[in-house]
Amino acid sequence: MSTAPRLTALDALHRSLGATMTDFAGWDMPLRYGSERDEHNAVRTRAGLFDLSHMGEITLTGPEAVKVLDYALVGNISTVGVGRARYTHICREDGGILDDLIVYRLGETAAPEYLVVANASNAQVVLDAITERAAGFDAEVRDDRDAYALLAVQGPESPGILASLTDADLDGLKYYAGLPGTVAGVPALIARTGYTGEDGFELFVSPEHAVELWQALTKAGEGVGLVPAGLSCRDTLRLEAGMPLYGHELTTSLTPFDAGLGRVVKFEKEGDFVGRAALEAAAERAASKAPRKLVGLIAEGRRVPRAGFSVTFDGQVVGEVTSGAPSPTLGKPIAMAYVDAAHAAPGTSGVGVDIRGTHEAYEVVALPFYKRQK
Repeated sequence: MSTAPRLTALDALHRSLGATMTDFAGWDMPLRYGSERDEHNAVRTRAGLFDLSHMGEITLTGPEAVKVLDYALVGNISTVGVGRARYTHICREDGGILDDLIVYRLGETAAPEYLVVANASNAQVVLDAITERAAGFDAEVRDDRDAYALLAVQGPESPGILASLTDADLDGLKYYAGLPGTVAGVPALIARTGYTGEDGFELFVSPEHAVELWQALTKAGEGVGLVPAGLSCRDTLRLEAGMPLYGHELTTSLTPFDAGLGRVVKFEKEGDFVGRAALEAAAERAASKAPRKLVGLIAEGRRVPRAGFSVTFDGQVVGEVTSGAPSPTLGKPIAMAYVDAAHAAPGTSGVGVDIRGTHEAYEVVALPFYKRQK
C-alpha cells in the first residue's frame, strides 16, 4: 500500500507558481518552475530560492549530547565551536556510509545543543541509528523533522538579498556556521553551508512562517533577478561543484575512504566510535592500493551519461558513472564516476562511457568542474 507523499509548508505556493512537482524521498517537491537551465544560470549569476523542507532535522541535547555524536559519527564533534557547523558521515559497523550529514552546534557552552541535518531519503535511518547509539548516554535525541521548514537562497546576490531583511551579522557568518537571527521578522537559524558551489544561506524556520519568509525573500530579490529554483537545477549545480549525492557517489557499499572523503574520519578523537576498526582497515587499503577513484568526466560529444553507465577503456569496463547531466555552465555533458586508479589521472584520454552500446569519448578531469571566483 503506497502512502501519499508528504507536503512541505510551501506546497500550495509552489503550485501557484506553476511548479512541476515530483515525488522525492516520500515528499512532493518542486522539480522546476520553468526552465531548469534558466534556474541553474540564475543561481550561478544572480540568485535562486529553494524549498529544502524535506531534509531531516534531529536535535540532541543534554550533558552528553556531544559524546553521543562522537560515538555515533566519524567526525570529531567535540571540536565544533558554538555557532559553527561540520560536514561528516554516519557509518555502519562495517564502515559503509549510512548518510552524509551537517552538524550545527547551537546553544550556550553550558547547555550545548546540536542540530543534525540528514538527507531526506535517510532521515529515518539516521534518526534510528543515532537513537540506538545514544543508549546509555545522558542525552536526548529528538525528531525535529516537523519543527522546521528550510529555505535556501543561493547565488552571488544572496548576501545582499538577505542583508536587506535582517540585522544579523552576515559578514561575520563564516562558511559552515550558523547563528540565530530574525529574517523579515521571522525567527530563524541562519546557516551558510550550501550545496550549489555558490555563496548562500539556509534558513531554518517554523513551518507556519515559511510562506511569509518565501514571499519576503522573493520581494527582496525582485530587483536583482532572484528566481524560484527546483530540485532539478540543484542537482546540476552540485554536480558542477563536484559535491557528492547520497545514493549516487555515497552508498552503504562504500566507506568514506572509497569515496575520496577519508578526511572526514577522525581517528584521533577520544574514545571508540561505530565503524572504527573497519574504517582503519579501509584507510590502510586506500593508502596501499587505491581501488577506484572518484573523478570528473567531460564529454567530447553531446550524449549525456547517466548513473549506472559503464566507463570503458580499450573495450574493458574500468568504472561506473554515478551522476551525469548536461552542464549549463560548461555547455557540455559531464559526469562523476568511480574509475580504476590506472585510468583516473586528470588528462587521461581514451576513456569512454558506454551509452546504449556506443563508446562515447570522455576526458578525465579533477573535481570540481566549476569553482566560483571568490
